Amino acid sequence: MSYTAEAIWPQIVESHPLWLIALSSRTRYLLATTNNLDAFSYYTVGTLRLLVSDPLFYLLGVWYGDRAVSWMERKSPSIGGQIRTMEQYFGVAAYPLVFLSPNNYICLFAGSSGMKAKWFIPLNVSGTIARLIAVRVLGDVFESPISGALDFVGRYRWQFLVGSVVLVLISIASDRIQGKSEIGSLRDLADDVEAPSDD
Repeated sequence: MSYTAEAIWPQIVESHPLWLIALSSRTRYLLATTNNLDAFSYYTVGTLRLLVSDPLFYLLGVWYGDRAVSWMERKSPSIGGQIRTMEQYFGVAAYPLVFLSPNNYICLFAGSSGMKAKWFIPLNVSGTIARLIAVRVLGDVFESPISGALDFVGRYRWQFLVGSVVLVLISIASDRIQGKSEIGSLRDLADDVEAPSDD
């Protein structure tokens, strides 16, 4: 879904803003679409899209602990080398991080560290809603520049579309060449986390 959004966002950012944030919850898309969506649609779809993967990564951490973190470290296409550093920060400020930045990695750390669901769920949900409120406020404050940027994209829509599709294809091809395909990584997940450890 995210790859699709990255490829076709110039075509749907104004005509189908709700579809765009349903496909991808990146902050730039939330900001670009917030002024074209009513509050109910924005908060409902935005919240569901942001939360959809969080319980899955939390449960992965609960079930497999540090082995899931090691799997993520090996398989993450972009920031695998920084995951242990992120985990150290999480150890110092677990609860604020779940509220302020409930991404896949933080949710995985929450599960692997043994954070109780009774704390994880309210922090995760309230942090997600707070993020959407902050983006909505920013969208209101910077409505004019956002509108100008969207007008520019609209004038060169096909050029942006072709460029976006090419960049997505290059990204996918690069990950596969390096053996870091996210889809392939998920396919190998069970074998990786269930294999006997060196210990």
